[in-house]
Amino acid sequence: MPLTFDMPLEALTSYQGRNPRPQDFDAFWTRSLAELDRLDPQIQLIPADRKAPSGKGSEPDFAAYYDLYFTGVGGSRIYAKLIKPLGSAAQRRAGSNGKGPAIVQFHGYSMNSGDWQSRLGLAAAGFTVAAMDCRGQGGRSEDRTPVYGNTLNGHMIRGLEDALRGEPEHLLYRSMFLDTVQLVRIVMSLDWIDPDRIGVTGWSQGGGLTLACAALEPRVARAAPVYPFLCDYKRVWEMDLAKDAYGELHDYFRRFDPLHEREDQVFTTLGYIDVQHLAPRIKAEVLQAIALMDTICPPSSQFAAYNKITATKRHLLYPDFGHEDLPGLHDHILDFMCGL
Repeated sequence: MPLTFDMPLEALTSYQGRNPRPQDFDAFWTRSLAELDRLDPQIQLIPADRKAPSGKGSEPDFAAYYDLYFTGVGGSRIYAKLIKPLGSAAQRRAGSNGKGPAIVQFHGYSMNSGDWQSRLGLAAAGFTVAAMDCRGQGGRSEDRTPVYGNTLNGHMIRGLEDALRGEPEHLLYRSMFLDTVQLVRIVMSLDWIDPDRIGVTGWSQGGGLTLACAALEPRVARAAPVYPFLCDYKRVWEMDLAKDAYGELHDYFRRFDPLHEREDQVFTTLGYIDVQHLAPRIKAEVLQAIALMDTICPPSSQFAAYNKITATKRHLLYPDFGHEDLPGLHDHILDFMCGL
């Protein structure tokens, strides 16, 4: 049996999570999606000031770069890189309707969408690729969220004070989850994209956003989350792993609730943005990678979400790896997405 510092694998595969689910969870996300439906995204798709590597002589470029901007909830302008395959690259995966698939990517905590060149292989294989900059992190997206309380650091707890006062709509990750849905809908609307052939993927924070996106936009066809963040906050706390990415839980209690008088309320409120509670909504086929020695996003927190997925799913277990690069995984994800 694969080793894990967390709990035996047999227990992991049936674990259902510890973090409470708010009683009005479904109503909260119904209201949130309705707000998104009313929003004018004010889309801008602008050729980027950069070109894909050119072919020799008269051979055309195989891809085009675009800067994509749209308005998210709260008025923030959100940025994503978009690469469109051209010519024979586009034809490789085009269906009988002449339209092709797309892969939408979400990055890790505090980072950004990365370099253009890291997506060229997918474009050469015929995939349109969109990579979002999460609002207020390391990229070009805005964050205009008005909140009470701490803004020094910690997006997971951003807006928590407002939420505890009865306004969970101010939780920052609520806005980010909706940004992922907005981006996928925009990609689906592009005239060269088949909306039935959309995949989403990401690692860590990107893994959590992948699950949230697939849950809130049921037309997503395939989802490949890798050791997802934003799962089962209370379990992470009880394991004394409120450090690294989850360190802001520790910071919050030290600054705002040193006697833990509101502990139950805090974890219940964080339940609005706990992706394990969104997981049952997922209709996409799921391939989830889990590292059994992950002390940043512990395996039990990841299984809390995975075990609630009722759609077609399978996982890849990495017994000897933690929150790090996982050998061969990029190839597994590409093979999975080639089913689009």
